[in-house]
Amino acid sequence: MSKTMPSAESVEEMLRGELAQGDVILATARPILRHLLANDDHALFSDEVIARIRGMMVHVARQLMLALAKEAGERDPGAFADLRQEALAVALLEDAAFLGHAHALTIEALLADRLQQRSGFDPVLSPLLQERAASSDQGQAAAAMRVVAAQARFMHQQRRMELALGELPAELFHSATNLLKSHAADHAAAAERVCTSLREHFDESEGRVGQIAQLVMAMGHTANRALAVDHAGLSVFATALGMASEQPRETAVLSLGENQVVRLAISLRAAGLNQGAVEEQFLYLHPDITLPDGFDALRTDRAVALLASATTELAR
Repeated sequence: MSKTMPSAESVEEMLRGELAQGDVILATARPILRHLLANDDHALFSDEVIARIRGMMVHVARQLMLALAKEAGERDPGAFADLRQEALAVALLEDAAFLGHAHALTIEALLADRLQQRSGFDPVLSPLLQERAASSDQGQAAAAMRVVAAQARFMHQQRRMELALGELPAELFHSATNLLKSHAADHAAAAERVCTSLREHFDESEGRVGQIAQLVMAMGHTANRALAVDHAGLSVFATALGMASEQPRETAVLSLGENQVVRLAISLRAAGLNQGAVEEQFLYLHPDITLPDGFDALRTDRAVALLASATTELAR
C-alpha cells in the first residue's frame, strides 16, 4: 500500500500551529528574564545566559557613567561610576528591547562556541570570510578583514560579559543616552554634553552587525552562500537568514535555539533554500531533528507569509 503524503495545506496548517507554540516561548522569554535579572538572590539563577545579560547591562551603564564623570570633572571617575552604575543597569534591564538584544547576542555567542566544539567551526574566521579576505578586490578584502576583527572583538567581549556602546543598534543607543540623562539630574548640563558628543560620534553602520550586513549585500547574487552555516559561520549566517527571510536579525538568531526548530525550518524555506539545503543546515544545527513529511510542499512565498503573520502576532 502506498503511503499518502500530506497535502500542502495540511503541512502549512501543522507548521503554523508549531510556529505559534514556538512564538509563545519567545513572547514570554523577556518577562521571565526581567524577573530573574531583577531578583536579588542571584545564586538561585546562575545560568550563564542570565549572568552574561546582566554583565552586559552593567558594562553599558559603566561606560556611560565613566563618560559622565570625566565630563563633570570628577576626581575619581571609577569611584563615581561604581556608585551609580547599578541603578542605571537596572533601568536598562527593565527595557524589553535592551533585554531582547542582549539575549540574542548571548545566544549567538554560545551557539557559535557550541558549533566550534561540536563541528570545529571557527566562530571568527569562517571559510567565506577567508575567501573574501583573499579577494583581489581590495575593497572586498578590507571589508572582510573588518568583519573578522569585529567578530573577534565580539567573541572576546562576550566572554568578558561586555557590550560596547558603539555596537548598539541606533534605537538602543539613543535609549541608553536618554536613560543616562534621567539618572544624572545632579549633573544635567554635563550629561547633556556627554550625550551630544556620543551621538555625534555614533555610526550604527560601523558596528559589527552593520559591517556583516554590508558584506552580505555586497555579495550580490552569490549571497546565498552566506546561508550555509558551515561556510559562512554562525554570525554571518544569522545575518543573511534574517535578511533573506525578512525577519529582524535578533529573531533569526533566536530561531537557531533548540525550541525554535520550526521557525528555523520555515525561515530557511522563506530564504529560498530547497528541502535538501534545509536538511543540510539542520545536520549542523540540530542533527537529531528531521523535517516533517511533506515539508517540501511548502512554497517559499507561503513560508514568508507564515513568518510575517507570526511576527505580527508576536509584536502584539
